[in-house]
Amino acid sequence: MLTVYGRKTSSNVQAVMWGTGELALAANRLDYGEVYGGTDTQTFRARNPHGKIPVLVTQTGQALFETAAILRYLAGLHGSDSFWPADPLARAQVDMWADWAKNDVARNFTGPIFWRNTRTAPERRDTAAISAALDVFEAELSIAEARLADHAFLCGPDFTLADVMFGHVLSRYFDTDLPRRPLPQAQAYYNRLTKRRAFQDHVMVSYDALRNTF
Repeated sequence: MLTVYGRKTSSNVQAVMWGTGELALAANRLDYGEVYGGTDTQTFRARNPHGKIPVLVTQTGQALFETAAILRYLAGLHGSDSFWPADPLARAQVDMWADWAKNDVARNFTGPIFWRNTRTAPERRDTAAISAALDVFEAELSIAEARLADHAFLCGPDFTLADVMFGHVLSRYFDTDLPRRPLPQAQAYYNRLTKRRAFQDHVMVSYDALRNTF
């Protein structure tokens, strides 16, 4: 069995666990990080010297870190050709949208918006900074909005690794109390994701424990 180190409220851990669910893989998740601690121990640092979650330990005991690397490893072993294609060019098409989702979507949401809006106590929130960050984030979503007008998923008609990297961010975006601009295609896409059992199990989980903690 695979072992995933990381708390269930971590969006990156959610992406990894969602991936294992979509690939029908058995994975044992252990609570690490923030209130659970454990990331500064010698044992954990041997697995990830950066001291961050998630970490995946394979059936053979090899430790892997970085969400995208973990998902690509799992997809390479267990994914269908539609999920992560064998053809290098087709695979690159998925990878470039997965990297965009990680670098331009998740990064522009988690810290600039979710931390400032949800994790920060109301009296300390910088509403102007949140508003400016929303403009940047939703400009990225508008790129997906155009693509999703023609495709059910980010890379075409099939659900791919890129959807895992992109879709897990949308759960908190659409669930959090924010002044969102109309993005009907992204909303419809998110609604489709909410019908997937692995998304329900690993992404649509309560983050109440993270509210107002700063």
